[in-house]
Amino acid sequence: MSLSAQKNSATPTSTPRRLAGKVIWLYGLSGAGKSTLGEALERQLRAENYVTQILDGDVLRRGLNRDLGFSEKDRTENIRRAAELAKLFAHAGVVTICSFITPLRAHRALAREIISAPDLIEVYVEASYITCAQRDPKGLYARAAAGQITSFTGRDSAFEPPIAGEASLVLSTENATPAASITTLHAFVARALTSR
Repeated sequence: MSLSAQKNSATPTSTPRRLAGKVIWLYGLSGAGKSTLGEALERQLRAENYVTQILDGDVLRRGLNRDLGFSEKDRTENIRRAAELAKLFAHAGVVTICSFITPLRAHRALAREIISAPDLIEVYVEASYITCAQRDPKGLYARAAAGQITSFTGRDSAFEPPIAGEASLVLSTENATPAASITTLHAFVARALTSR
């Protein structure tokens, strides 16, 4: 097939992809619902033809960040690398959805400094340690209680909730259904993307 034939076979009515570089940074305790909300948000945005990418803390720790542990220094480096990667995606016009515990205010300030405020939506996915331990989708809380995991965030290692005005949006998944939480999140993000 010739190059000209390939060009002519393109569908003229195909919907153009929507580029709107933005980073949505979901943070909170393990089990709060970050990944669930991030994946649901990505499905909705893709259906609206946005170019999207998910950066998940667990996935990055199996690849790009596999050399990092859970010391304070390594946690900081984990966030630094993720923020730098998210910034690159956002600058290319990709809506980048990040799911990281991001336990310390200093970590969130670092991400904010790297990405820059206009490109960043910070979403605190709020759920208590007790609620997350009851959910325990990965069995981490049970392992921490049995002493199999040390430096577990919220138990042995600090999690600092955001101070007033720090987060762009606070989603309490403790009292809201997943459907209600994703509706709130999607509405908030959609407004931010269309107001650029």
